[in-house]
Parts: sequence; C-alpha cells; structure tokens
Amino acid sequence: MNERFLNVVDVEATCWEGDTPPGQPSEIIEIGLCVLDTETREQVAKHSILVRPERSTVSEFCTRLTTLTPEQVATGIPFAEACALLRERFHTDARPWASWGDYDRVQFQRQCGATGVPYPFGARHTNAKLAFSASRDTSRRYGMAGALRLAGIALEGTHHRGGDDAWNIAALVIDMMRRDSWPA
Repeated sequence: MNERFLNVVDVEATCWEGDTPPGQPSEIIEIGLCVLDTETREQVAKHSILVRPERSTVSEFCTRLTTLTPEQVATGIPFAEACALLRERFHTDARPWASWGDYDRVQFQRQCGATGVPYPFGARHTNAKLAFSASRDTSRRYGMAGALRLAGIALEGTHHRGGDDAWNIAALVIDMMRRDSWPA
C-alpha cells in the first residue's frame, strides 16, 4: 500500500426492530474511526464521534444493540460538522479507508445525498468483509465477530459501538496484511 495511514471506519445508525417508523430515515449516530499505520501494522488511534440525529430517534432496540441512549446522542454534533471533522482531522478525503462490508459507505452516501452535506471520503474504499472472505478462499461472508473468532483475535470493547468495532476491524486488516492477503 502506498499510503502510510488507512482509516478504518464503522458507523452506528438509528434502527428499529421491525418496520422503520414513517418519516424516520436511518441516520448515523456514531462514527467510529481507527487510524491504522500500514508501515508498522499497528492501530495508532481510536475515535468515536457521536452524531445528533435530526430526523429520527434512537429506539429502545437501537439502545439495546449499540448501548447508545437518546440522551447520549443528543449531546453529539450535527452530521455536517462530523463530516467536516472527518476531512479536517483525519484527512478522509485523501486517505484510503476501509469498512466491514458496504453498509458504512452506502449510509454515508445516502445521508450526504439526503442532506446536501459533502461526502467526506475519497474514492479509495476497501470492503474489508470481502477482502477477508477472499483471504480465506471462501465465498462465506463473516460478520466482524465471527471473522475475529476465525482469525483467533479477541473482540475488544463493546460490539456495535463504532470506535470499538473500527478498532476490531483494523485488527482483522492487520491480520490480513501480515498474511499478505490485504488488497493493496
């Protein structure tokens, strides 16, 4: 990989058990980001940015899944400010980035399109879930926790919290790099 740093991103969004309530689109409520040094193959920083939803609410189901409460996300920053912070502090428009699956990339595209907020990322995205399956020579798509088990890596922190999940995904990326199976 030509770039020294890779941003590993994981988002949590408003969600509901069953049907989405009318007029409440799924919105990002947490952006987890782990900066990975591709030369040393180390996670160098873990961040969690709380984002205040503007058109939806945090359901009880969402709180059970993520541990994020309506009160916590109410203290977050607006989505536009979070996207600006990603570009300014983490150089997301210039650095390559990865996420577990395509959900995170699509959620950002959808929310940016709906709100008119400039998309904060550059075009160099790697779907780490697909890369992991390819590295294991299987068509099976593992969830992050299952991939960690298969790789023999302990899950750190709280599953379905953005910062912790980004950290754990970065550990899987490092494992693929060490096995020379990360797509450069």
